[in-house]
This record gives sequence, C-alpha cells and structure tokens, in this order.
Amino acid sequence: WLRRTTHYLFIVVVAVNSTLLTINAGDYIFYTDWAWTSFVVFSISQSTMLVVGAIYYMLFTGVPGTATYYATIMTIYTWVAKGAWFALGYPYDFIVVPVWIPSAMLLDLSYWATRRNKHAAILIGGTLVGMSLPVFNMINLLLVKDPLEMAFKHPRPTLPPYMTPIEPQVGKFYNSPVALGAGAGAVLSVPIAALGAKLNTW
Repeated sequence: WLRRTTHYLFIVVVAVNSTLLTINAGDYIFYTDWAWTSFVVFSISQSTMLVVGAIYYMLFTGVPGTATYYATIMTIYTWVAKGAWFALGYPYDFIVVPVWIPSAMLLDLSYWATRRNKHAAILIGGTLVGMSLPVFNMINLLLVKDPLEMAFKHPRPTLPPYMTPIEPQVGKFYNSPVALGAGAGAVLSVPIAALGAKLNTW
C-alpha cells in the first residue's frame, strides 16, 4: 500500500514540476494583445519544454500516454487562467488556450512505436513536436475574431507601457504614394527578377 501510494505521489509531483517547467519557459499562454509577437518565443520554448517535461515524465512512469496526460494538465491550467480573466470582465477571446495535446500525442506515439526507446522518443518525438506545435497554434490563433480590435480595446493592466498596443493610422499609410509604391515594387520585383534571369540565359 505504501509503495503504491508513494508511486502515485511521485507521479503527481512530476506532473506539477513539469507543468511549472513549461510555464516558466517563456510565454505559456496567448494573450490576444501580444499573441503574434510572442508566437516565436512560445513555439521555441514550449516545444522544447514539452519534450523535456514529457520525456522526463514518461521515463519515470514508463507508460506511453503520460505525455498526453501532462499536456492535458497544462491545458486545464490554461483554461483556469482564461476563466479567471473572463471573470474579471475581459472578453472570451482575450486569452487563446494553446494547443499542446496533439503534439504530445505524437510524442507518445513515437515512444510507443519505438518500443519505449528513450533516444528514439527524444529524436523522433522531439522533431514531431517541434514541427507540429507551431502549426497547430498558428491555426489556433488564426481562428481568433478581430485580435487587433481585442488588443486595442482590452490591453492587459499588467503590460509595461512599451508593450501596450498603439492603434496604427491605417488610412494615412495605405493612402500614401510611398506605401503604394513600396507595395507595387515588392509585388513586381519577383516577376521582373525572373524575367531578367530568363533574358540573361538567352
């Protein structure tokens, strides 16, 4: 009885420590007012920490599926944070819950398919997480309704002044000849360069 209780207690401790590891690895949550700016930092830090925490967790338990369990804990934690901000009067889309679970499932699958080979799980599973997590979360952020409007109307009170979004003067810029010329030049540069390369071959 004591051995079984200690084993389950260690599983809980590892899950909590892995969650804290992921949370402290940078932005673990997408606030709409800073979501796309933190996307690169999030992708690098969270894919790395998901693999580190999940491999640590899986090797301790030896059971495929623990990475998904670990990602589920992170997801629940973030939904609690989302609910807390919503209770403070912020809109539902003010926080976008990141997508960890599908990437963790790929990690579990690689661990199971390689017959619990920890080196293969790290290499194959880590690669799958690194490639899939940014894609899943990019799609997730694209589904947010009016993120810029959300950011300008509901900036976080905890943001320092230099990070507070400033609404751009969209009309003034897009109606200027400089902007139109820059856009036209960027669009035309590719076919002109291709034409020049073709003429050079002749």
